[in-house]
Formats: sequence, C-alpha cells, structure tokens
Amino acid sequence: YRPEREADVLRTVKERNQGPLNSEEMARLFREIMSACLALEKPMSIAFLGPDGTFTQAAALKHFGHSVTTTPFNSIGDVFREIESGSCDYGVVPVENSTEGVVSHTLDMFLNSPLVICGEVVLRIHHNLLCPTGFDWKQAKAIYSHQQSLAQCRHWLDQNLPNAEQIPYPSNAEAARHIAESGEAVAIASSEAAAIYQLDIAAHNIEDEPGNTTRFLIIGKQQAAPSSKNKTSLLLSTKNEAGGLHRLLAPLAEKGISMSRIESRPSRRGVWDYVFFVDICGHIDDPEVSAALEILETEAGMCKVLGSYPVAVL
Repeated sequence: YRPEREADVLRTVKERNQGPLNSEEMARLFREIMSACLALEKPMSIAFLGPDGTFTQAAALKHFGHSVTTTPFNSIGDVFREIESGSCDYGVVPVENSTEGVVSHTLDMFLNSPLVICGEVVLRIHHNLLCPTGFDWKQAKAIYSHQQSLAQCRHWLDQNLPNAEQIPYPSNAEAARHIAESGEAVAIASSEAAAIYQLDIAAHNIEDEPGNTTRFLIIGKQQAAPSSKNKTSLLLSTKNEAGGLHRLLAPLAEKGISMSRIESRPSRRGVWDYVFFVDICGHIDDPEVSAALEILETEAGMCKVLGSYPVAVL
C-alpha cells in the first residue's frame, strides 16, 4: 500500500479522462482495480468505528476499495489501539464535519498515540430517517442516532418530530441496530444501515445542509512519501502568554506555507492549557516545510508531526 502513488494515479486518471464516464466514476474504477491487485499480494485489514453500516465503514471502502477486510470496533479509541497492537493494518476515523465541526475524541487520541496520518478521505453525508417495517414513524417517542447526526438534522427534526426525545448513540449504525431489535422507535442512519438491519427508510436526505460532508483520516504506522499534492498535520503547544500563538504561526507565514485548519483542544496537563492541531499545505520533505519545522521545534513547547499525506482525491 503506497498512498502517495495511488493518489497520483487517481489524479492522472481524472485529468486524462475524456468520457463518456465522468472523472469521479473513472477514479472509482481504478480504485477498485488497485484494491483487487493489492489483495492478491495480501488482503489488508481495516479497522473502523462500527458496527457495520456506519459512514466510517463507507469512507474506508471508498478509500481502500472493496477488496479489503473491514473490522468494526466500538469506539475511536479501540480503533487506535488495534492499529497500535498490529491486529489491523490501518484504521479510519472521523475528524471533522462541515456543519458541526471537529470530532474531539479523534484529536484527543493523537496526544499520546504513536500512530501517524497517512491519508484522508472526504465523504458526502446523506442522513435518512429509518423505522421498523409497519411502524408509524410520526408517532415515534424517541429518535436514536450519533449526537453529531442529531445536530446535523436539527431543523428537520424540530419540524417533523418536535415531541420525540433525541437520544445520542455511539454510532448511527448502532442506533439502527437498536431500533431493529426494539421495533418501537426511529433512527437516523445511512441507506446501507437500512439494508443491513432490514429497516424502512421513512424519509430520505433529512440533513439540514445539502453540502453536509465529513472528513476522515487514515491512520497507521507508515509515513507516506511525497505525492504531487500533500497536506501535513501538526500538534503544537505554547505557553498561555501574550503572543504565544503568533510565535507558533509566524514561521509558517515566513516560509510561505498555507495553513488550511487550526483547532485548539485542552492539553489535559493543566487548567486552561491548550494544544493546537494545525493542517498545512505541503510535505515534511519539502524544503520550506522542513525549514519551518526546525524553527517551530525551538519556539514551541511541543511540535509533533502527526503525518504528511496526500490530499484526498476521492
């Protein structure tokens, strides 16, 4: 598995495509060809936030193709631990949503994990209201789903199920499995979850924002080599003092490096002590990125490279 080479192949396929299939479909075809060829050498085991039918599993199959073995786990922490122990080759975890923002549990896991980010995948999210066959969803007294999904469908739920209790669940697919067993409530989940747990789709695409998208990270022990278009994720810390954040970001500006995201999280080392998760354009092997990191290592209380990896193609 060479994520940088695969990304460049897929970019070239999209650039050279002249139809009649659109470029996205052509890239998906080549993705499956590469997946099947890799499986001839050694089928890869991919850990994801389960159970079967989650958007995280859909992201795993979109990135790796269908010739892999996907293994569900109950929490993001479990996914990290399985990769660290070597039980699975790679893992897929959600990191941010275009509507509801960052997935804090994923960022917190990077504080103490030796794993690196070796890829990313972006998935368009469609939420559906699921119910057991024959159940009148308008009479539902409870709605089960992941807390982010409940938030992403807030307006629709307020209009159509204003009196139903919204109950957070570890994952959408777990919520779908629960109502399939109980037969007395509704859930928000994917169409794949509806098929797996034999539920009816009472309403399609109930998300409030039509462009609702989630970004997932591919985590593993392997640092990706440079591709034609790269991103680097950093974990930085500074003292809580005037100008501290400016001193962290100044080396990036001086070297002409674009920053695509910055997120703060409590460091858990003291009250009001924070760390910053930063995404920048470029690879750690690029001269300007390497020079900026050398300066950051002297200015920052902590400078940890979480990974350099290809920008998502699919």
